Amino acid sequence: MSRPFLLIYKASMKFEILTIFPEVIECYINEGIIGKALSKGLAEVKIYNLRDFTSDKHRKVDDYPYGGGVGMVMQIEPFYNAIQYIKRDGNQRKVILLSPQGRKFTQRIAQEFLSGSDVLMFICGRYEGIDERIKSFIDEEISIGDYILSGGELAALVIIDSVLRLIPGALGDELSVKEESFMGSVLDYPNYTRPEDFRGLRVPEILLSGDHKKIALWRKKEALTKTFKRRPDLLKNLSKEDMKILKELCSEINIKILEEMHEPVNN
Repeated sequence: MSRPFLLIYKASMKFEILTIFPEVIECYINEGIIGKALSKGLAEVKIYNLRDFTSDKHRKVDDYPYGGGVGMVMQIEPFYNAIQYIKRDGNQRKVILLSPQGRKFTQRIAQEFLSGSDVLMFICGRYEGIDERIKSFIDEEISIGDYILSGGELAALVIIDSVLRLIPGALGDELSVKEESFMGSVLDYPNYTRPEDFRGLRVPEILLSGDHKKIALWRKKEALTKTFKRRPDLLKNLSKEDMKILKELCSEINIKILEEMHEPVNN
């Protein structure tokens, strides 16, 4: 067996990715927030090439499915070999299979992952999936949504990005994390920057007022209104203050709808 392909950054929070396309992961994690966090030593990523754990000279990782059917299925043996090899270090880790059948990934789960195991291992499938027996060697299945991707690599990157940005120092400004969408069970408020007027589209006057208390209230109302209209399923754990504001907003929205319904029609 040849030496596994590794890309290593030293840190306390560790991510391990098992894939047949290590280059896909490599090109993404070296850029943006992830790249900066890794260069600061806030996290560590190891990429393992599944083909390094095959037992035939062609480094084959897939085969035809038993019982017939369209496409190819990834074999269990390379995955088993890789998992056992990686676990030789004795570290406790959570082994995650990226799968449409898994628990749907949310911000809450990202926080759960950060506060849980220090090592997250992601199993990235391809083709028609992985031999079902892989389930005997994982801890959990995770899905990033109700749609199909070509492989688990993008899902692994989505989760790593989401978890890593919660690590203190990753964003540079701790308030950035606290104010992001989903952190308080609501979507984010609208943001604006210069110029004040762009082709007749003006920045709301309240944001130019300098009154931080009124701006904070406006932002909260905008965030709650957006969440109520687009993602009402998120409004389950609001504070008493936010619930009071939401009730007032609901009354305003209903009144506006009634006024629109009774506007005279111009012929």
